[in-house]
Amino acid sequence: MEVAETVESVRALVQAARNKGKTIGLVPTMGALHIGHISLIEAAEKKCDFIVVSIFVNPTQFGPGEDFEKYPRPLEADLKICREAGVDVVFAPTVEEMYTSENVTWVNVEKLTESLCGRFRPTHFRGVTTVCAKLFNIVVPDVAFFGQKDAQQAIVIKRMVADLNMPLEIVICPTVRQHDGLAVSSRNKYLTEEQKKDAALIYKSLQRCRKMIEAGITDTRKITTQMRKILSRASLIKIEYVSVVDAETLQSTDRIAGKVLAAVAVKIGPARLIDNILVDSNK
Repeated sequence: MEVAETVESVRALVQAARNKGKTIGLVPTMGALHIGHISLIEAAEKKCDFIVVSIFVNPTQFGPGEDFEKYPRPLEADLKICREAGVDVVFAPTVEEMYTSENVTWVNVEKLTESLCGRFRPTHFRGVTTVCAKLFNIVVPDVAFFGQKDAQQAIVIKRMVADLNMPLEIVICPTVRQHDGLAVSSRNKYLTEEQKKDAALIYKSLQRCRKMIEAGITDTRKITTQMRKILSRASLIKIEYVSVVDAETLQSTDRIAGKVLAAVAVKIGPARLIDNILVDSNK
């Protein structure tokens, strides 16, 4: 496994693989790798011949007062995971390598970024789309892999790729969960054992949503009220949003019809946690 720290070096390694007729898969990450990331790498290995994992804690997607400075950066442990998972190249640039001067060019995806997390993190998605566009231009992958846990991010990136005619496929992989349903996340490391038990209520609230829709309930407010009741069982949970939105437009709906995205964001202690499920009311 090669470790590339510069744009020039990762491009050379990828071009050498492409010259051999290999298809290139990219798994963009911020490091602090866990079994969710490993599942993305495994999905990439099934579909592509040459796997690049980027490890870059992107400062432009963190807002004021967020956890950029304390975000975990266990690079050596991450490299070990990548090596054992069969990754070909890890691209681990510095901030100075990715943003060589003041950044005055940004990629903005409108509408899709205005709801859910976008209401609470107004500059977040601009940072996400810009850094992903940069990574796609640097690595030029055939396929890039993202997790369903970050559903809004995945939808926004797919739209960016489609709107800008970027020559790659975006694959969204299922959320990986612990035995109690808690979605695996790098920020779970911030939680105490008690907080982790409370965090399991997030998935329970999403399961309640699914059961209500499957029972024929279409009133969004009734559903989100029940979800909030489950989350309120834990005093440590501070709800940021509980929403059921159209799965494609991410717009709120009073009545559920077709495929919807049920999404939750909460704060527990120092951690902000998000989770979601897709539910098709026609099935």
